[in-house]
Amino acid sequence: MSDLKSTLRRQLLDQRKALSPEVWREKSDRLCEHLLTSPPFQQATTVLSYCSFRQEPDLTVLWQQSEKQWGLPRCVGKSLIWHRWQPSEALVQGKYGIFEPRPDSTRLWGEEVDLILVPAVGCDRLGYRLGYGGGFYDRLLAHPPWCNIPTIGIIFHFALSPQLPRDSWDRPLQFICTEQTFLSCCDEHHD
Repeated sequence: MSDLKSTLRRQLLDQRKALSPEVWREKSDRLCEHLLTSPPFQQATTVLSYCSFRQEPDLTVLWQQSEKQWGLPRCVGKSLIWHRWQPSEALVQGKYGIFEPRPDSTRLWGEEVDLILVPAVGCDRLGYRLGYGGGFYDRLLAHPPWCNIPTIGIIFHFALSPQLPRDSWDRPLQFICTEQTFLSCCDEHHD
């Protein structure tokens, strides 16, 4: 299973890396437009986001446009620690090269969060995601109260597949947003 995931991960990352800055910007902006009009986003007050890394869809347009409370993660050991964050606050580079809030900024707890925007290498129509292999989001979403918060997988449309290989610990997301569509995956689950 992990060989299949690794191969697919490499293919999708290469495809994403091959996007020109102009195409990447245009796709990111269109994705943000879909996100802004989606019911889960409109209903949320406190939203967890991420800083774009390795040409992930860029969500900075959202941070400027909406009246939301934002949270960004810090990678600490094998966990994601969330902090309140506003676009006016400086970020620092974390151990993976990803920009993060300062360690002394206000912590954000699951009980305060309405929506999680989840970065991914790929997703399938059932809501399963292919991440980078570190398991950070799978671990987070396995535990209360995080497991009860609506999640939206954020990917470019070429990274959406009918079905991905998956392991027992993979946690499905409720929604997927690309530059072409906003998809509810809940209908697909028969838990």
